[in-house]
Amino acid sequence: MNKTQILKGFVTGILANSLGLFIVGFAMSKSSGRNDGIMQVLEAAHSENFLGKLISLGAILNLLCFFYFIKKRKDAGAAGVLVATIIIAIITFIIKL
Repeated sequence: MNKTQILKGFVTGILANSLGLFIVGFAMSKSSGRNDGIMQVLEAAHSENFLGKLISLGAILNLLCFFYFIKKRKDAGAAGVLVATIIIAIITFIIKL
């Protein structure tokens, strides 16, 4: 496998998860009725122990990236997204402890 393609897939997976977390945080800040910012939502999620759930919801975009790489027959990129998703799952598990 091409290491550059794996790295591109890994970076894509991390960025997609970050974007997904941003979108979920933004949606929660608007649906709360208060005019909270995204950082306040993330701080509240951390203090109320549901930050791991928000990170998991953000990982849904990784699924789209994974299938995009598969459709374009870039298996190394898909492997990179998979590695990023596994690392994010481990981090989420550690946060929940």
